[in-house]
Amino acid sequence: MGEYDEPMLLLLQLLWGDGFLSPGGPAEVEALLEGSDLRGCRVLDIGAALGAVDELLVSVHGAAHVTGIDLDPAMLAQMDARIARAGLHDRIESRLVQPGPLPFPDASFDVVFSKDSIVQIPDKPSFFAEVHRVLRPGGRFLASDWLRGGEGPYSAEMLEYFRLEGITYNMATLDETAGVLERCGFADVEVRDRNAWYLPIAEAEAEALAGPLRESLIERIGLERTEHFIVNWQQLALVVRRGELRPGHIKATKAH
Repeated sequence: MGEYDEPMLLLLQLLWGDGFLSPGGPAEVEALLEGSDLRGCRVLDIGAALGAVDELLVSVHGAAHVTGIDLDPAMLAQMDARIARAGLHDRIESRLVQPGPLPFPDASFDVVFSKDSIVQIPDKPSFFAEVHRVLRPGGRFLASDWLRGGEGPYSAEMLEYFRLEGITYNMATLDETAGVLERCGFADVEVRDRNAWYLPIAEAEAEALAGPLRESLIERIGLERTEHFIVNWQQLALVVRRGELRPGHIKATKAH
């Protein structure tokens, strides 16, 4: 299952909610969409994973249709099952893609959305150019992502966090992200630092894993993986506290 095995999927959903592989659940999706009306929109969700966000975009936020894409067929199979249970297969579709250009014609979508998955894409200029291409004029790019604070080499603490995570991180700063979007032709570019929002959550998650959640996790995924995730989350809280890992919101518009 790519970089996300079953114990990791179980852990992330235990912390972040059924079907969610990044923080905040429905409330954080709503915060990201603040000021953006999805009613009647055709939406592309990049990094759809288990499909909980896509279900929200349709059932709560009124999107007319969502196409959720991902690189992992096993996760998309779980997404399909989720969408079938919700009876939304006529308004939500999954699509397996490969790295590279997006497999859609120009001006296919009103909104391109992504929640915390762009960090895994190394070539940001090419990616943002593709987002710009598939948006209709006036269309919106709405994303959250894992961004970095500071420039230059990563600290030893960040490198240890990457080792513990075992997931690909291709990180940019908020300013770098805004600059690339502007060079790709986007207007009204806004990046919002969410570090202060996530820090107390990360610290509480680390405490919960080492405390009340520990025994139940051991029963479900074993002692070794549980202890690994406890150390992993302690390191996560550390790099967020140091300001080196900075969740952020990214918004931009394709000019008419």
